[in-house]
Amino acid sequence: MWTQVNQVFTTHHAQNAWAHLASDNAWHKILPNAADGVTNVHLLLSLARANGKQAFVVLDAAKNITQAYL
Repeated sequence: MWTQVNQVFTTHHAQNAWAHLASDNAWHKILPNAADGVTNVHLLLSLARANGKQAFVVLDAAKNITQAYL
């Protein structure tokens, strides 16, 4: 789904990154599958947020973010 990214969040813990999406006004965890994958998706969502762009976000059944693109 195409959506605005309201906020992004991360901590120093391994593979812990989140995004708050406007489409459903909720926080979604970036699926912790691979460290580089979490970093890359978080970076893309951060760029979308910083530039006021929509991102296309794919969610799994548990509403975790599995993919994103601009």
